[in-house]
Amino acid sequence: MQSPTIPTFPTSLFPPKTLLFSSKTQSFPSKSSLLAQSCHLFRPEMASLSGFIVRSQTGTSSSGEKGFSTLSEYMGKGGIDVGDELVVLCDHIQYACKRIAALVASPFNSSLSKQSNFAGGDSGSGRDAPKPLDIVSNEIILSSLKNSGKVAVMASEEDDAPVWINDDGPFVVVTDPLDGSRNIDASIPTGTIFGIYRRLVELDHLPQEEKATLNSLQSGAKLVAAGYVLYSSATILCTSFGSGTHAFTLDHSTGDFIQTHIDIKIPPRGQIYSVNDARYFDWPEGLRQYIDTVRQGKGRYPKKYSARYICSLVADFHRTLLYGGVAMNPRDHLRLVYEANPLSFLVEQAGGRGSDGKSRILSMQPVKLHQRLPLFLGSLEDIEELESYGDVQQKVNPGYEV
Repeated sequence: MQSPTIPTFPTSLFPPKTLLFSSKTQSFPSKSSLLAQSCHLFRPEMASLSGFIVRSQTGTSSSGEKGFSTLSEYMGKGGIDVGDELVVLCDHIQYACKRIAALVASPFNSSLSKQSNFAGGDSGSGRDAPKPLDIVSNEIILSSLKNSGKVAVMASEEDDAPVWINDDGPFVVVTDPLDGSRNIDASIPTGTIFGIYRRLVELDHLPQEEKATLNSLQSGAKLVAAGYVLYSSATILCTSFGSGTHAFTLDHSTGDFIQTHIDIKIPPRGQIYSVNDARYFDWPEGLRQYIDTVRQGKGRYPKKYSARYICSLVADFHRTLLYGGVAMNPRDHLRLVYEANPLSFLVEQAGGRGSDGKSRILSMQPVKLHQRLPLFLGSLEDIEELESYGDVQQKVNPGYEV
């Protein structure tokens, strides 16, 4: 069946260096004036746009100066200097995510999401069947990675096998292009998840299909960078290059991702758990005991826990990262390569932990591209307490077969 056409968006939608307003009809502040005002706005002691607070242990930006920086500035020589090749790749990833953000917010996405008969990934049919929005988002990301010239192979949750792009590309990208899309008609937050590895040059002599697969099956401990983009009331790109976790909010007036959360530290203990507890009676005994204990305030933390569950992995994880607690799916459902590894990398860089209920996620060696597992992400002390109950992985899934 013919693939859907990728929607085109006006080039003015995300202008890199100009404002969206026309100077012919109204007078607006210059960009330098606007940035100066924003610099004051985004200082750590002040609230930022969309109600977010800049979080910093030092009150300074990554470059050592008070104020804010764009994602590109943060990555570049004035910031942490991740190297020109990685800057180019991440610039293309953020561009792709801006296009997806526009697609998700489009009034036409409802008609797209109702189309069917699209194939891709290992999802099959039913509740996990990919929708056109997933496929279009996948093609947007693939196109951007090809244009970057920096990617050897892309592995996506929407594809059966990795796509080999460039023999000389120094990086490997794994991605879930549009997580949570089945709820998009209800305007529930969605997200893009990605992880970046270096190409394993020692595999270059192998046949293309084999080296593409092996490059994509690297342990999460080898991640060079990871991130997610949350499409919600604000579009937020949260990323780590191995030196802390930082979040950037899209400024629609300039098209820049502005640093709004500097060096995020997840609280060592939270008071919220995120899980579909309508499945309480399907859970193993250990998980039921853990939830019963913490919501009664009888655990190691003597306060009653509250439940907050969106059923969108990126949204539940984002809230957990900021406020602490645990976001979990105890059944063998989430993908190790595309979801568990990148998000575990981010939460560990923020001082938390990613676990399958027994073991550290980043210590696992993937054996197949679409490998599924239980996933528990959150505050270090909360995850350690949950693991102490032993039997927390749900191995039976009555009612999930569609």
